[in-house]
Amino acid sequence: MPSGEIFVVTAYGQGHVQPCLELCRHLISRDYHATLVVSSNLFSTIPSSFSSHPLVSVAQISSPPMGPPDPSAPQQANQELLAHLSARSSDPESPRALCAIVDFPMGWTKESFLKYGIPVVGFFTFGACAAAMEWGAWKAQAGDLRPGESRSIPGLSEEMAITYWDLKRKPGGPPRGGGGGPKPPGGGGGGGGGPVPGVRPPWVPQVEGSVALMFNTCDILERPFLEYMEAQMGIPAWGVGPLLPEQFWKSSDTLVRDREIRQHSRPSNYSEEEVIQWLDSKPSGSVLYVAFGSELTPSMEEYPELAGALEESGQPFIWAVQSKSGTSGYFPHGLDTKVGDRGLVISGWAPQLLILSHQSTGGFLSHCGWNSTAEALGRGVPILAWPIRGDQHFNAKLVVNHLKVGYRVANDLSEIVRKDDIAKGIERLMGDGEIHRRAAQLKASFRSGFPASSMAALDAFGEFIVSQKMDKHY
Repeated sequence: MPSGEIFVVTAYGQGHVQPCLELCRHLISRDYHATLVVSSNLFSTIPSSFSSHPLVSVAQISSPPMGPPDPSAPQQANQELLAHLSARSSDPESPRALCAIVDFPMGWTKESFLKYGIPVVGFFTFGACAAAMEWGAWKAQAGDLRPGESRSIPGLSEEMAITYWDLKRKPGGPPRGGGGGPKPPGGGGGGGGGPVPGVRPPWVPQVEGSVALMFNTCDILERPFLEYMEAQMGIPAWGVGPLLPEQFWKSSDTLVRDREIRQHSRPSNYSEEEVIQWLDSKPSGSVLYVAFGSELTPSMEEYPELAGALEESGQPFIWAVQSKSGTSGYFPHGLDTKVGDRGLVISGWAPQLLILSHQSTGGFLSHCGWNSTAEALGRGVPILAWPIRGDQHFNAKLVVNHLKVGYRVANDLSEIVRKDDIAKGIERLMGDGEIHRRAAQLKASFRSGFPASSMAALDAFGEFIVSQKMDKHY
């Protein structure tokens, strides 16, 4: 018999599903029964090897509506979740429910679990630094900073002081964590571009009532920020990640094959073998990888600036160009002819783990989404940060100010990023031996595999949840 049942509720979008799947895998390895609660539109993305495991269940709830958010959507999904909880509570064969780990954009599911006496743990699929900086900027009332000013956050080092440039951002884009689903209730949203720096973060009401917090991170990367969040929130805050595929952790010197571990149906103009062949032809540490994830990208005005910088830099590069979410099908036609074999322009899906784990890759021009950031840091690849929204800005600050393994592409990211800034950033990043040395040290810290601190945190979580159930008689 399993030790008990733990629900894991994932928010909408693959950037949330993948960490939640990995968290479930860690739970079942500890003999818990894991029930993944997922929207029906993402059910087909769940690997059969996962859903067929004897310690796994998958509970579907309604998908978010297309188009404008529907206020009734959470209520409908909650009714479906309540029906599932009711059915399991009347089944004498069901394992004892220990807790629900709720991805914070799904905080509106708390009421369903609490109705059945199931304690809730708030889960962040991004890192602790971003949460700490959002919270700290709010508490320090940093929203009124002017050019040249900065404001310290009590409890964090001076290098993480909030500056005017941390707050000045481009508007627009969907709110973080929803990806087009129902917008969580609560304040803090800033138009469409995610939380407004200096005001209450939108996740605050979503995690209220949680008995603990979990973050998709580890002590190696973010221990001061985990400690800060625990002190500020007054409940345990564990780093249980980075929640990357098991193959990523098997050896820091092994080439990771994306297609073996990630299901997807997106086309690409290059196969993995062709990408490997191209990388094998380049000197060690010489290649700049350029990618911005699949949700938001630079503006249409910035794409030609980036293409021009890559053309003029003289640096070997791989550029993964997405054809969705604001790019309107942009493709740098003619760039491949101009740069010849020095550049590889991938249209559509790119094998990111493979590229980052190849010895020829020496830099990453990135939006600093948390999954991409963790993948690069785990493989010792320095980052030229081009954040676009939400937590990406503070992930960039972590990389540049705290870990010191990268640079920002420009100070003022509320304006169009120009070719000269990009080119200077590329030259600076690829030529900085000290940054490459520190990045290599980070990679060496992960040589033993999945972080020991995160293993210990998962053990501490298990002990805590059992004590919660016994002490509070849920």
